[in-house]
Amino acid sequence: MRYLFLSLLLVATSSALQSAWDGVGRVVAVGDVHGDFGQFVSILQGAALVDDELNWVGGKTHLVQTGDILDRGPDSRAVMDLIMRLEQEAPLQGGCVHFLLGNHEIMLMQTDLRYVHPGEILSYGGLKEMVRALRPDGEYGSWLAGHNTAIRINNALFVHGGISEDFASFSIDSINEIVRDEIRRSWTSPSGILSSTGPVWFRGLAEGRGSSIRRSLEEFLEVNSAGIIVIGHTVSIEGITTRFSGRVVMIDTGMSECYGGEAQYLVLDQRGYKVHFP
Repeated sequence: MRYLFLSLLLVATSSALQSAWDGVGRVVAVGDVHGDFGQFVSILQGAALVDDELNWVGGKTHLVQTGDILDRGPDSRAVMDLIMRLEQEAPLQGGCVHFLLGNHEIMLMQTDLRYVHPGEILSYGGLKEMVRALRPDGEYGSWLAGHNTAIRINNALFVHGGISEDFASFSIDSINEIVRDEIRRSWTSPSGILSSTGPVWFRGLAEGRGSSIRRSLEEFLEVNSAGIIVIGHTVSIEGITTRFSGRVVMIDTGMSECYGGEAQYLVLDQRGYKVHFP
């Protein structure tokens, strides 16, 4: 297995952020937003998480957004501002907001501007201002860098892209700490976790077939005491769908205007999970 040297980090890894929660009554999961503030708000209101003034009214619900709020759409800064505020408001009612890093967050922290929308640039007052704000030490980049890449709530794992065989034996705590360490070191000594086989880029769970992918999936679920994994990243324009006998749930419906997909969200509770429309 490639990146074997990273296994040394599996021992006694201490994550700066909590990565697992049990006993949560209701979870709402939202896929890639890509700067579409209106669709994101329609989901939050449809799921009874915010009121007309966009204040948190979701009580003890946990909201999970699986990454890629940036790029492709004009209003990503507004999406970040809203998530930042809801992160502060939700705990006052016993709830929680979990934003996870996606590949587009990593790309913009690395000043990879291939998919930037002109509206995003305008919202910062210019390209230089946007780049400065999204660097790991910038106003928004520092906020992004402080977030997890993978979490578990009850029996469900959440990650942006997926898990390949290279990282199937890793705990989510280890994955989170390695990613944060790479960001802190400004990618000067790449570990491979942010490559095409890493958790923010890997598409095998969404597109691949074969016994090796299934084995990796089962190993990762077992290592992290989970029954399913919820992913974004790969657009399922027909809507939220499942793979591998329901063990993989794909929630990127391409709801951003750039794709033209329909807004949907996933609700997980003690009865299982169900697709909802705003």
